[in-house]
Amino acid sequence: MRRYMVAGNWKLNMGPSAGVELAAGIQNGLAGCTLKGDALVCPPYVTIPAVAAVAQGQPVYLGAQNCSDQDQGAYTGQVSAGLLKEAGCSHVLVAHSERRQYQKETDDLFVAKIDRVHAAGLVAVFCFGELLEERQAGNAEDVVKAQLAGVLPRVASATPENLILAYEPVWAIGTGETATPEIAQHMHKVSRDAVTGLLGPDFADAARILYGGSCKPSNAAELFSQPDVDGGLIGGASLKIEDFLGIIEAAEKVM
Repeated sequence: MRRYMVAGNWKLNMGPSAGVELAAGIQNGLAGCTLKGDALVCPPYVTIPAVAAVAQGQPVYLGAQNCSDQDQGAYTGQVSAGLLKEAGCSHVLVAHSERRQYQKETDDLFVAKIDRVHAAGLVAVFCFGELLEERQAGNAEDVVKAQLAGVLPRVASATPENLILAYEPVWAIGTGETATPEIAQHMHKVSRDAVTGLLGPDFADAARILYGGSCKPSNAAELFSQPDVDGGLIGGASLKIEDFLGIIEAAEKVM
């Protein structure tokens, strides 16, 4: 049985003081609980050291939203996976749709980043998913398969434990639109089948695939009850203690 994960991507929100308050509220809300899955918060870089004092795993883990493809050197403005580990992180998001869109990041870069994350002993959360125009053109499945094929077979040391997948229907992020549970399940099944072909059935069966499109307490249970949905990568709802806890509560009930 796969453990669920509810991961909060805070994006460009929450400075150190606000971040500690949010993380502490989540941690306190889960105090004494033995979860069936994992909770993860991913603050901005500057907030990570402050939140590290609160989010130390079991139940709340600490992640970063991105990392460099380099270990060290003259790379102004970049942060390596090793530095993130030293700061207290256990997970790193790679290839979020906003990195693809705004920074034009590529498969080659994603592979290098994931390899650095793994070399540092951290877990990579690899994001993928189709744009609105790609879905409208009937190409959603082909896009997802290509994004997975362009990265997963090239990662040096991927295991179901150190590589979590996150399907992002980009058309449903920040728009108020949400994929129906049926759409989410279909795309997650397409993704798992693709992973089977790329890395084998044992890997695919054990891999966690999170849903990353406008998940909130009101729809989390229905989404998470789908057989191939193993939790969520949460945006806006992760910035409110009660909403994030509500999503975790839904996961606990149905998974």
